[in-house]
Amino acid sequence: MATHSEAVDILVEDEHIAGTFLTPPTKLPGVLFVHGWGGSQARDLARARGIAGLGCICLSFDLRGHAQTQAQQQTVTREQNLKDLLAAYDLLAQHPHIDPSAIAVVGTSYGGYLAAILTSLRPVRWLAMRVPALYRDEDWVMPKRQLDREVLNRLRRSRVRPEDNRALAACAAFRGDVLIVESEQDSFVPHETIMSYRAAFQQTHSLTHRILLGADHALSEESCQRAYTDILVGWATEMVVGGRLNRRKDE
Repeated sequence: MATHSEAVDILVEDEHIAGTFLTPPTKLPGVLFVHGWGGSQARDLARARGIAGLGCICLSFDLRGHAQTQAQQQTVTREQNLKDLLAAYDLLAQHPHIDPSAIAVVGTSYGGYLAAILTSLRPVRWLAMRVPALYRDEDWVMPKRQLDREVLNRLRRSRVRPEDNRALAACAAFRGDVLIVESEQDSFVPHETIMSYRAAFQQTHSLTHRILLGADHALSEESCQRAYTDILVGWATEMVVGGRLNRRKDE
């Protein structure tokens, strides 16, 4: 963890010796995890622990329609889940030890889609998306389980422009740092969708795109899970430590 140093003078028997105080940052970065459709915060917790070790405050949560509110999955909408995400973000940002200018959001699949939209509604410095899904703007308030899978598949296998999609429009306006992680054998989020997201990011500070070879959408193989964790923690380390060094230079 980066530290702040302060030179001090120590009085000893009418003499002076030099010392240095080393203190941790007074405010810490925050990291918000957003799971995918049909998932839960459980799998995010292990990664959150790793990133918390970098000196970050992490928050994971369960979207409505999942875990303890599974019964709502038949009726929950994207509008409601976006409100869940906004409420979780606001709780994290209000934490007394959080630096509100240093918040990262890590989203998987459906969570990546919601995270992209979030960047147009709240300040986000770092955005990590694993296999981000894509949905039409139409039927925004329709229960997600009722969306036409064939229509979604056609959308995801075509190149979509930012001016035609709310999530991609948010990406086009995003100026922070981005990580996109793609699964090579993904049958839900094809390469065309990933490229629609990648092409939308035109104003980012940095853009990192990684492909997990042999991985499916859910990262069914434990080796793929480990590979993604390594990519995410490595990227977070670079972003958080680099962010602290840049902040110290500006002070």
